[in-house]
Amino acid sequence: MAYILVAEDELSINRLISKNLQLVGHHIVQAFSGEEVLQQVILEKFDLILLDVMLPKVDGFEIARQLEHTVPIIFITARTNLSDRLAGLGLGADDYIVKPFEILELLARVGAVLRRTQKQEKVFTHDNVSVDLLTRQVFFNHQEVPLTPKEYELLQTLVLNRNLALSREKLLELVWGYDFMGDSRTVDVHIQKLRKKLEWEDVIKTIYKMGYRLQTGKPK
Repeated sequence: MAYILVAEDELSINRLISKNLQLVGHHIVQAFSGEEVLQQVILEKFDLILLDVMLPKVDGFEIARQLEHTVPIIFITARTNLSDRLAGLGLGADDYIVKPFEILELLARVGAVLRRTQKQEKVFTHDNVSVDLLTRQVFFNHQEVPLTPKEYELLQTLVLNRNLALSREKLLELVWGYDFMGDSRTVDVHIQKLRKKLEWEDVIKTIYKMGYRLQTGKPK
C-alpha cells in the first residue's frame, strides 16, 4: 500500500484520518505544522500528502508551491469558497476535500489519486483468496471464482475499506447506488454468497445491528 503523510494540526482529526488509513493498509507519518511537513519530505519519499491548508508556521498553499508538483497532494480544509478551491487546484493539488467529511469519502479520494499515480495496490490477497483489482478477477486456491458484477463490486468495496465497519445502508449506496429500490436484505444475500464462494465465513464479519466488516487483522 501507499506511504502517506497526514499533515493536520488538529490532533483529533489527524488521529482519525491516520487510524483509518492504517486500517485499510497504508503506512502513515503524521505532521502537525508546515515546518514538520517540509522536514519530512526531505527525509522521506511519500506517495501522497493529505495537507491541511491552515497549518501553523507554513500554510498548505505555500508548502504546495515549494514542493512544485513533486508529490501528489490532497488539500483538506474548512474553507468552502470557490476561490480557495481554484487556488489549491491551481497549485497542482490532485484533489480538494472540505471539512467535515465522511471517512469513506476521504478513503475513496485517496484511492482515486493513488490509482492515477499508479501507487494503489493491484492485487489483494488474504488467506487463499486473491482479488485482482485491475482485471476484476477473483481466485480461490488459484482457481478463478465466478462472481456476478454486483458480487464483485461488493467484494471490492469490502476490500478497499477492509477492517472498517460498513452499514448495510452504506453498502447499498456504494454498490447499488442512491436510486436502488430494494432493501438491506439484498446486501445480506450477496454477503452470504461471497462467504460461501470464498470460504470467508470467519473473514466477512457481521457487525450486530449494523452491517459487515472484512477483517484482515486484529480488530482495533
